[in-house]
Amino acid sequence: MSEPKTPIERLAFAASDRSDAQAARERLVARYGAVADADAEVIVALGGDGFMLETLHRTLGRNVPIYGMNQGSVGFLMNEYNEDRLLERISAAERAVIHPLVMATTDERGKTDRALAINEVSLLRQTRQTAKLRLSIDGKVRLAELFCDGAMVATPAGSTAYNLSAHGPIIPLDGRVLALTPISAFRPRNWRGALLSHTAKVRFDVLEPDKRPVSAVADNHEVRDVVRVEVSEDRARRLVMLFDAGRSLEERVLAEQFLG
Repeated sequence: MSEPKTPIERLAFAASDRSDAQAARERLVARYGAVADADAEVIVALGGDGFMLETLHRTLGRNVPIYGMNQGSVGFLMNEYNEDRLLERISAAERAVIHPLVMATTDERGKTDRALAINEVSLLRQTRQTAKLRLSIDGKVRLAELFCDGAMVATPAGSTAYNLSAHGPIIPLDGRVLALTPISAFRPRNWRGALLSHTAKVRFDVLEPDKRPVSAVADNHEVRDVVRVEVSEDRARRLVMLFDAGRSLEERVLAEQFLG
């Protein structure tokens, strides 16, 4: 028989810029009190999926769980908004542990940059010209030329976001794989992407960058005019999201695969 979970007492609240999210934060702070982020056992994020990603990025390295309540549009990463019994819900919540991707870029001037992505790293054409990429996995060239609007590497948590819209696969959270998905591939026309081990090192080389400029995006961090992008999972970093009992992120990812 498992031991009961320790009750949660110290909460911090963060809200998006939306007026309804700000108003919700004021009501919740008045009802439950609030502490600073550094003293919180849990941070409650009020907004949509984009704000959840912002909060996760902002708290990287603090090892504090994030419990989201939807005050936005989609809310796939959020719990249902309800002001009642909040401490009890959080104390009983299920944990989802996420490992982010590291994006390392080099642009046409030789400048390097690094950023973390919780959902996906995307390469996108910057002009009307189709992007032309060379794709290597663990040092071996797998596609010498990929003509496309772009391509992405998605985490299991991000597999139901942009990756799914680009017809990529939905990945269970414990799948220990990454999705490599093309965006509107023109050549090879029938290539639909690949599933890679979570230990894979992915490299994109931009071919003809002067004629076909490409940008790289790690969640909301964009680098323009890249010539090389390397992507790998950072197992040393762990992000924890909390979901109401019976509505875990793993259950949501599984249920997404049976939607018509």
